[in-house]
Amino acid sequence: MQEYFKYYQEVLRQQLIPATGCTEPIALAYAAALAKKALQAQPEQITATVSGSIVKNVKSVVVPMTDGMKGIEVAVAAGVVAGNADRELEVLADAPADTPARIEAFLKECPVKVELSKTGRVFDIEIAAKGAGHTSYVRIADKHTNVVSVKRDDQVMQEKELEELGADNEELLDVKKIYTFAQECRLEDVAPVIENQITCNTRLSKEGLDNAWGAEIGRTLLKSMAEPDVKLRAMAEAAAGSDARMSGCDLPAVINSGSGNQGMTITMPVVVYAKEWNVSHEKLVRALVLANLIAVRIKQSIGYLSAYCGAICAGCAAAAGVAYLDGASEPVIEQTVINGLAVLSGTICDGAKPSCAAKIAMAVNSGLLAYAMAKDGKAFKAGEGIIKEGIENTIEKVGILGREGMGVTNDVILNIMVNG
Repeated sequence: MQEYFKYYQEVLRQQLIPATGCTEPIALAYAAALAKKALQAQPEQITATVSGSIVKNVKSVVVPMTDGMKGIEVAVAAGVVAGNADRELEVLADAPADTPARIEAFLKECPVKVELSKTGRVFDIEIAAKGAGHTSYVRIADKHTNVVSVKRDDQVMQEKELEELGADNEELLDVKKIYTFAQECRLEDVAPVIENQITCNTRLSKEGLDNAWGAEIGRTLLKSMAEPDVKLRAMAEAAAGSDARMSGCDLPAVINSGSGNQGMTITMPVVVYAKEWNVSHEKLVRALVLANLIAVRIKQSIGYLSAYCGAICAGCAAAAGVAYLDGASEPVIEQTVINGLAVLSGTICDGAKPSCAAKIAMAVNSGLLAYAMAKDGKAFKAGEGIIKEGIENTIEKVGILGREGMGVTNDVILNIMVNG
């Protein structure tokens, strides 16, 4: 076993976790549930201080278990009245049927004050609560479950240091090593987390196809062809999960890089092609190991939240997984990712909402085109646009585009969304 295998196993374990609902409002609900738990009382005053990217990704998406309600105030209230902090990103999974009425009653008694964070962090949530003569404070920063501070009055209950802005001590994955790991890792070390991803995301996709959720992108795609081919089914099944979860479906998705939409985009095309080609279960698991880790590698460079649409990264990774199922060599898999990044890297993220499903469909389509090109020996080459020599160099430059180049874009998007 290679030395890095245990680290790659741990990355999968940490990344591929279940989340009920869009992860940004759920992170807010989680923080609010933690604040109530620390307070040991019902909050009488509560303030949510959040970064702009949190505003962007909460504004237009339905909070699960709320009967169609949206917004930061709703997410916070849901965490207070119905959240189980011990379940992290499944904080609302056990919310009772009367949760919407509880939210409305709570917000009448205790309006949630919302303020914009000035820390400069892309992902930042602070919840300050008062009640029964006590105060509590919770902060989650940089990642959805990264709880950096929990306090009750002057008592520090939990504290951890944050990395300095711009610093990143996370060990970067490497695509060549990812390929070796996918080929050689022990199946029993990776199968449980991958099989849970397949089960959860397939169930969520089926819900999106069986019922009218959101803009019904998945259902629309299937209706567009009398006998949908495998490519169209891959696009539709990935999109359908997003149709459901963006509009409040309470079924969990197993996420990737903090995103359920990215988890769906990675999983479903590989599952669809595995069924079509009748490949072994082991090969399906290994293909999803490859796809998930490639997506993590790309997002390591871009960051968790950005104006760069994460579905594009996931679509490239899914295509790499399909290529693996098809017996493609490592160079062809690498060229698939490079080709994919060359095509749709300008796609913006303007928050979580129903149109994410359409972007997912297009990302899957583009990724599969990228593989068809690579399989036929066709390539977008270094020096053409943002493409550089080799996959790691290309990923790094795409990361600079997402982190730095689209920083102002993110601000403009937020301003349009909030101020019109």
